[in-house]
Amino acid sequence: MRLAANGYVGAIVALLLSGCAGDVRGVLAPVAQGAPDTSKVTMLVATTRARDPDDGVLFSGERGPKPAFAEITVSIPPEAVRKVGEVQWPSRLPGDPAKEFVTLKVDRLEREGALARLHNAVAKTPKRRVLVFIHGFNNRFEDAVYRFAQIVHDSDASVVPVLFTWPSRGSLFAYGYDRESANYSRNALENLLQALSRDPAVGEVSILAHSMGNWLALESLSQMSIRNRGLPPKIANVMLASPDVDVDVFRTQVAEIGKGRTKFTLFVSQDDRALAVSRRLWESTARLGAIDPEVEPYRSELAADGITVLNLTKLSSDDKLNHGKFAESPEVVRLIGTRLVTGQPLTDSHVGIGDRLMEVTTGAAATVGSAAGLVISAPLAVIDPNTRRNFNGRVEHLGKSIDDTARSTGHALTAPAENLQTR
Repeated sequence: MRLAANGYVGAIVALLLSGCAGDVRGVLAPVAQGAPDTSKVTMLVATTRARDPDDGVLFSGERGPKPAFAEITVSIPPEAVRKVGEVQWPSRLPGDPAKEFVTLKVDRLEREGALARLHNAVAKTPKRRVLVFIHGFNNRFEDAVYRFAQIVHDSDASVVPVLFTWPSRGSLFAYGYDRESANYSRNALENLLQALSRDPAVGEVSILAHSMGNWLALESLSQMSIRNRGLPPKIANVMLASPDVDVDVFRTQVAEIGKGRTKFTLFVSQDDRALAVSRRLWESTARLGAIDPEVEPYRSELAADGITVLNLTKLSSDDKLNHGKFAESPEVVRLIGTRLVTGQPLTDSHVGIGDRLMEVTTGAAATVGSAAGLVISAPLAVIDPNTRRNFNGRVEHLGKSIDDTARSTGHALTAPAENLQTR
């Protein structure tokens, strides 16, 4: 069945508009006081973003001249008023800590001070584990901070959280800029991972990357492996969640990284509609996050490289495009922390139909901030349900851009947006 361009536009715009959050900026300005029964997550932040003079923004989407650092404490509302797997964004400023995520404390740091605080925090953490998160496309600074705080809290993982955030303008229309910003950030991420590996207080480092963040993570790990003649033993787990990476490019990256003791875990879903759109409109090979790991040549290649795959295709989700389906599953998020610290082996034999994931790995962690995708003039635009605030007043332009692209390129889309699947 063929779908006209206008029908495609309507379907995509409908997906984008569903569940849009309010446009509240400046949420990182610390509130005067907290509230009873709330929880706190303190994370170290390393970023290649430019500093912003607004204390409620901290870092913009522009590129900074050198890496910058901060320590941020986020307050999470009581369990009785929130749903696990979701970020309760402030509806107005200042946010209400009794029912919304708010910022309690922000310290801008120099590199030496940041590493010193990390050293002290890790030394006090059981098994001295660090979890580094790398977000994907279309994330403002506050999006990455609050979503990572939610993941750490809901998973109840005993780790020191480190957020690496690169310059994203937080706009669907800035894919090219974001992609080049990921390029711009490779050395900074590698330097951070090198510092963590050299710190005697750190026992183990796990890395979680999502969507475009996977390309950045893999490039930095490749550089690190070449420089060190292999990845340091402390880099224990690398988790690739819904990677928007060309399969052929991934093969090259894996070859450069080489084999070692690092455990690579790949989270895929064949019904990831965002990656299906990316593949079809750009006539590329399969996107890594949407492959079927049971078919050749993927099955043999992944086995030969020692990469474990967790297939989430049968896991149901409220995410209409299935691009970040296990980010919003309470069962999965709660199991993450337990498996992260127990070291149980991963298998997808217990991934059942419905909302339950019965087994996750030592390195399994929930993905951050992404649940919808779209292509305009770039391979993929991934939009978190809580980051789509940038669409206010731009929907008409969005629809026109897609329609013009479809007409000019002459692509014949073969399925409605709600039925797009990678084949």
